[in-house]
Amino acid sequence: MKLALVQLNYHIGNFEENSKKIIAHIEEARSRNVDLVAFSELAVCGYPPLDLLTRQEFVEGAIKAVEKIASHCQGIAAVVGGPSINPQARGKQLHNSAWFLADGVVKETIHKTLLPNYDVFDEYRYFQANQEFKVVNYKGKRIALTICEDLWDDQPTEAAFARNNLYTLSPMQKLAALKPDFMVNIAASPFSYHQENVRKQVVCKKASEYQVPVAYVNQVGANTELIFDGGSMMVNSDGHITHRVPTFREGWVDVETESVDAVSSDNLSRTDPIELIHDGLILGIRDYFYKSGIKKAVIGLSGGIDSAVTAALAVKALGAPNVHGILLPSQYSSGHSVTDAEQLAANLGIDTHTVPIREIYDSIENAMNHVFDGRKADVTEENIQARIRGLLLMAYSNKFGHIVLNTSNKSEAAVGYGTLYGDMNGGLSVLGDVYKTDVFKLARYLNKDGELVPENTIVKPPSAELRPDQKDSDSLPDYDVLDKVLFRYIELNRSPQTIISEGFDEAVVKKAIRMVNFNEYKRFQTAPVLRVSGKAFGVGRRIPLVAKY
Repeated sequence: MKLALVQLNYHIGNFEENSKKIIAHIEEARSRNVDLVAFSELAVCGYPPLDLLTRQEFVEGAIKAVEKIASHCQGIAAVVGGPSINPQARGKQLHNSAWFLADGVVKETIHKTLLPNYDVFDEYRYFQANQEFKVVNYKGKRIALTICEDLWDDQPTEAAFARNNLYTLSPMQKLAALKPDFMVNIAASPFSYHQENVRKQVVCKKASEYQVPVAYVNQVGANTELIFDGGSMMVNSDGHITHRVPTFREGWVDVETESVDAVSSDNLSRTDPIELIHDGLILGIRDYFYKSGIKKAVIGLSGGIDSAVTAALAVKALGAPNVHGILLPSQYSSGHSVTDAEQLAANLGIDTHTVPIREIYDSIENAMNHVFDGRKADVTEENIQARIRGLLLMAYSNKFGHIVLNTSNKSEAAVGYGTLYGDMNGGLSVLGDVYKTDVFKLARYLNKDGELVPENTIVKPPSAELRPDQKDSDSLPDYDVLDKVLFRYIELNRSPQTIISEGFDEAVVKKAIRMVNFNEYKRFQTAPVLRVSGKAFGVGRRIPLVAKY
């Protein structure tokens, strides 16, 4: 049997566009004499649809889209992901289903068994779990259909106080007992910089363990915080990858099941995390704008590394004519900060405006003199500067319809080194899941084919420039140390005592973790963060705002 694994970028709720894409690829696959074409999880409605699944008209629209797609399956079969109605009187209203379409109609609906409700997932909120296991018979082949998490009953983890076996049931074990010729797994597996290797490890292990070839079809594209890298693959019964679709773009690959045991080199695999983060962030920015119907971005250019990297990524995603920079120097801005920002703009080919804020700051300071009388200047005055900048960027956004891109990095967000309603403003946080040390690596990667980020921006000590001669190191541990502590506490979920036992200074660890815990309220009010790690701030990390811990 000839399979086509089709990896597409879906727009949530856009049934017309999604169906059109799927039908076009079915027609094209038919012209290549494909027998069965597979698309990803919840393809007709896009993933994740969240509480749109609670709306009857949304679900009905998805099902109508499936029926329309089925009508085009003449002489070819398709597996398409979409919601279906649970016919039972009890349980959740919906199933997360793989629809098997052939002869112009729906032949079978196979439902997802394992419903993840950890990290960014909350599928048990909407779906009823499958309890019946069967194979689909088509053209003399016995085909097992599974959906994403159904392969992940046993998954690797490095996090403390976590387990590998999250479920008491293995769908693949149940299906393998039915002796399928091969398995199709349709997925919506989000990107993180280590996920490609983990995903390959899981799929290859399952195929080898049960001696069943697995066709894995993932979606590509970004939906707000979540980025999907694709990476669809065919794995033979020995656990070797025989076919791959490149990551971060739409594509397809045809597979002959009779020759699936012929091993080919996995030369499309990539392991450099900075390269993966770079490509993921560009896709995340591009899709956020395209799917929102907005074309242009505005960025506050400080001359620092974060705004420079954000601007360079935005230009790659949107094009230089669609990115605008605003320089907002104060009395504390160094001369090189302005010239570095101007050099960045010249390197990127973007337009800028310069709006000095000293007079605005002085007017606010004069207005508040009688209120602050007798009190020394402190962080309040620093925050006023940041909030002036935030106000001006939002004013530009309102006037011209540009989205403000937030430039805060994960290190700063973790410890609260940012000002609410100031430098934390923005419609999308580009670097909010990238530690400061990796921001510098991103800058070097961006410059690999020629200077985009000015060299002086990379080598100078980081500073918010909100008081004379201010450096980040005045308030924070060195980023090389801080980021290692934060990674262990946030991503690996290790306790302070465990981190200290690994050789880190006790005072540094306790200070960093105290700052992380205290500043949860700030992160709760920030822009959506493009997720590139295994544990990003936002929907995948739920911490109480009012807690004594």
